[in-house]
Amino acid sequence: MSRNIIATERAPAAIGPYSQAVRAGNTVYFSGQIPLDPATGALVEGDIQAQTRRVFDNLTAVAEAAGGSLAQIVRVGIYVTDLGHFAEVNAVMAEYFQAPYPARSTIEVSALPKGAQVEVDAVMALD
Repeated sequence: MSRNIIATERAPAAIGPYSQAVRAGNTVYFSGQIPLDPATGALVEGDIQAQTRRVFDNLTAVAEAAGGSLAQIVRVGIYVTDLGHFAEVNAVMAEYFQAPYPARSTIEVSALPKGAQVEVDAVMALD
């Protein structure tokens, strides 16, 4: 099975040896997105909600570059530096997804790249 690399300028460039996403067959595996502004590469200013919105905007751009949309996401992994923000992250996610919702895990971590408060990775199944 071949792998197709997914890349878009509408999401931040990779900051290491990885791709924004990789398509294998009808499955797209997204690398983790942190709240970087794709135009500047800088971490967005603001609270956890602002950071979470930027992350989902970035994931939307990568999904579209792969020929899909967030509606085709089947799994989401959310990593936060403070589980006390769970309800806020949940509320923002609800702005981007509708039922039936993807499977999800939410994990507290000690730190994220560039001091981000949230990172999200995903898996998308294309029709």
